[in-house]
Amino acid sequence: MPTFTYTARDRSGQNVTDQVTAPNRKDALRLLGARGLTPIQVSENSSGKRPPSAIRSGQASSLKPPALNPKSTPTPQATAPAASVLNRRERLPFLESLVDLTTSGLSAGESVRLLSTRIKEPRMRLLCGLLWEQLSEGAQLSRAMSTLPAVFDNSTLNLIQSGEATGNLNDVLYRLITHLQEQKELRQKILTSLAYPAFMMFVAGGVILFFMLFLLPRLQTLLKSLGGELPTSTRLLLGLSDFGLKYGIFVIAGLAFGAVAFWRWRQTEAGRLQTDAWALRVPILAPFSVSQTVLAFSQTLSVLLENGITTSEALRMTERQIQNRVHRAAFDEATGRVLEGEALSASLARTGCFPDLVLDQLAVGENTGNLVPCLKKVAVTYQKMITAQLNAFTSIIATVVLLGVFSFVGFIAFAIVSAVFQLSSSFKM
Repeated sequence: MPTFTYTARDRSGQNVTDQVTAPNRKDALRLLGARGLTPIQVSENSSGKRPPSAIRSGQASSLKPPALNPKSTPTPQATAPAASVLNRRERLPFLESLVDLTTSGLSAGESVRLLSTRIKEPRMRLLCGLLWEQLSEGAQLSRAMSTLPAVFDNSTLNLIQSGEATGNLNDVLYRLITHLQEQKELRQKILTSLAYPAFMMFVAGGVILFFMLFLLPRLQTLLKSLGGELPTSTRLLLGLSDFGLKYGIFVIAGLAFGAVAFWRWRQTEAGRLQTDAWALRVPILAPFSVSQTVLAFSQTLSVLLENGITTSEALRMTERQIQNRVHRAAFDEATGRVLEGEALSASLARTGCFPDLVLDQLAVGENTGNLVPCLKKVAVTYQKMITAQLNAFTSIIATVVLLGVFSFVGFIAFAIVSAVFQLSSSFKM
């Protein structure tokens, strides 16, 4: 039976070199996973010589795991058509399932193998299967994840690699899951807050169309049969109804075309930059954009720094999490100044994107060496602030829509009543 020489990392984070006997390479890898070892290198012996057993980390620097190269060529499995259905939605459920098994004592590779056979949800099963194909060939978890960029971004990959290098994968997974859950909750809050105003606008549009297209044409026929001069408000209302019946379809088509054209333009880099600049000039949207930027900055940077990512890499990855393109460009300039040796708080102060209180907190954190706790406090504060802003925004939109509907219905009622009174008075004369 063949003998394989392996270099692997045990649960304590130390590297071990030894031999294992197995029918083939895949069985050798599975045997190592069952022993709680994370394979780094496995090769079949060409001679019967046995290498020194249990070589620990620190005795040979060559045992360090290879650095993750995001630009490495993806494997055929990652580029298969089946993998195209996967996206970011699978990331958080997968990590939650993975940490449940790794905290029970299983290695990351064995956990993925188990998930690939036990999970029933098709997309998750596909994801775990693709990862296990890489892990069964000796790849590390971070390397296997890098073949699925549609699911795992660079920030996730670097955090996982950091956990593998330090032997603290479970701690990194817990922090990463907490971070992703906070982001998911924020997105759900935004969608929930926008759902009510959208529903109100839909109902208001239905009411207006009902009056303009069904009620008013019948009322117009009745008023014309009675004869007499109609008041100005009634003529205006009937004119709007005629215009809607004749040209309404063209107006709707034009608005739809304009909306699609605007959306496609916004998807371009120039369009996104311009619309984000406009958003910073709108009184209601500007504070919300600033709060989103501060929250993304503080959440992401604190998680990356806490998990051992270098400052330069952490700042570059944080930059990609900032949604507003104007703020992102300003943060890019600030990052360059930080890498040249300037303090983070001083560099961010030049951008004009961060409130003075946040800058003061960052300065205190830098001076005391407690930057990560400071960033976490800022994140908690701005999570609450964004929730309050969303509630206020929802209330304003709902109030404006209701006032608009009530005003229009009131105008219709006034026009009808005034026409009835004027026609009644003309009959009496």
